[in-house]
This record gives sequence, structure tokens and C-alpha cells, in this order.
Amino acid sequence: MAEFPLNQTEIDQFIDLAFAEDIGSGDVTAQSVIPDSAQLSATMNAREDLVLAGLPLVAPIFRRLDNNVEITMHAADGEKVAAGGQISTIVGSARALLTAERTALNILQHLSGIATLTQQYIKAIEGTGTRLLDTRKTIPGLRKLAKYAAASGGAQNHRMGLFDAVMIKDNHLAVAGSVEQAVSAAKASGQSQIQVECDTLEQVREALDAGATSLLLDNMAPATLQQAVAIVDGRMPLEASGGVTLKSIRAIAETGIDFVSVGRLTQSAPAVDIGLDYAS
Repeated sequence: MAEFPLNQTEIDQFIDLAFAEDIGSGDVTAQSVIPDSAQLSATMNAREDLVLAGLPLVAPIFRRLDNNVEITMHAADGEKVAAGGQISTIVGSARALLTAERTALNILQHLSGIATLTQQYIKAIEGTGTRLLDTRKTIPGLRKLAKYAAASGGAQNHRMGLFDAVMIKDNHLAVAGSVEQAVSAAKASGQSQIQVECDTLEQVREALDAGATSLLLDNMAPATLQQAVAIVDGRMPLEASGGVTLKSIRAIAETGIDFVSVGRLTQSAPAVDIGLDYAS
């Protein structure tokens, strides 16, 4: 299971931002309708089959408004929960719980949606030996959490940002002039691991000759991917990317490619349905 990526300071900052935009100067509904002494017992339930991600944020969100809240977790991140299954039981101040409810649900639904979709892709390539990667296509400010959710669903994290790996893409090549010039410049700057995005088999050969250490094969049909795999012949890792869907990923994986990266995992995964239901 992936390690939760936020430290306590980052968790506090996340909650600060979330509450600032949602609560603002105060929850006028809870303050005017709910007695200050009222207690609430509720269960957080899955309303559809899902894979969990984001539970380590739930308790801190509720505890920010009620230090004495009692929270019992019935599942953990990375676990599958069937529709109707209990995720957690929460008992505490009714005002606090109802005020924090949407923030807790929003992030849990979003991250669990990523994990759930990721596992669907994992199942689609099961047995091929190809590994699933996420991408940098994330909502700004949520990258660590989105990639954690993808890992909770079974994907392998790709680079976290522009700072931790060289990936020479089409626009870089356009400015640099050629694959050879771009790779040479990267080497001259001291970079040893250099991935090149290739749109054609000619670029695959150029990148091999230039000394790239891995290739990203962009929007290639399975037949073309097979040719690329034959050309490279195991000399470096190959990643397929571009427009990959649940319908197409199996055929891509069966070409013998090492990795398939899917932007949809973090860019457009639908939120799953999780509810906080009154118990007593």
C-alpha cells in the first residue's frame, strides 16, 4: 500500500484552504438550526462498489471542528468496499460534523474515484506484464493526493513533476531542432536518465542512436507499437501513452510494451458516491 503523501503541516494547510472556501465566516445553517449541545451519530457508507483512497484526511477534517469526535474506521485505503458497505462510524458534535461533512466527502469521493478507475485499468491489463502509470494531468494543488489515489488503485507513480525527470516532448524537439540535439543538450547539462517522446518509428531509431534511456511512444496504434518493441529489442523501457481508454489498453499492453500511462486516471475519473448517513 502506498504511503500517505502529506505530512501533518500539509494536512493542516489543506484543511485550512478547504474550510476557508466552504465555511468562510461560519456555517450559518448549522449555527441557526442545530443546538450547540446536540450530538450526532453517523455512518459513512459506500453507495456503489469502489476502491478507497483518502481516509487519512477524514479524521483530521472532523477533528478540526470537534476535538472529541469518535471515529471508527471499518476499511482502509486501497480496499474494495461494496455498495452498502460501511466505511466509518462517526460520533460527535452535530454542528461540527454537519459543517465538516462536505469537505470530508468531497475529497474522499474524488480520491476514491481515482483509485476505483485505476483498478479498472489494472484489471484490463491483468496478465500482460505491462505496468500502469499515472501522469502529471492533475488538478493543481492536489497532485500528491491524486497520485497517492492512483497508487491506492494499483498504478505505479510516474514523475511527480518537472523537477525529477527529463522527458523531452514534441515541443521541446521543435525548439531544440532534433532528437539528437535535444538528447545531447540534456546529457551536456549532466542528466543521465533521459526519456524521449516519439511520434514515429523514425524518431524511435533517432532516440536510440542519440542515447536516450527510455522512450514514450505517443498515440501509436498497436501494430506500430509492436514494431517499436521489435526495434528497441529490450534495450530500454518503453512507455505507451496518448488517448488510452479502458477499451484500448488491453491491445496496447499485449504489444509487449513495458508501461502504459493514462492521463484519465487523475484528469477525468468520476467521483464515487459516498454518503454520511444519520444513525441516531
